[in-house]
Amino acid sequence: MTDSTKSQQPKLLDQVRKVLRLHHYSIHTERSYVDWIVRFVRFHSMRSREDLFPAEAKIESFLTDLAVHANIAPATQNQAMNALWSNLQNSGIIFP
Repeated sequence: MTDSTKSQQPKLLDQVRKVLRLHHYSIHTERSYVDWIVRFVRFHSMRSREDLFPAEAKIESFLTDLAVHANIAPATQNQAMNALWSNLQNSGIIFP
């Protein structure tokens, strides 16, 4: 991938926001989902889109860490899962 192609690709969170708005999610849901994605990226110290792969294993380890170490409720874990899996998938980031 050339440098010019990389610069034309939208940023991850901008792409996720665009998909959420396309599907008419509320602004509160958008903020929450973006926050979960930011936490996921920081958890895995990701620097590029290529770091997302293997996505399923990384999402599973993040959710497990939330349940075990952060001691979050199952409903909160489900919200994090929906934010990560469906939005990254719908954005074409995980599965083009």
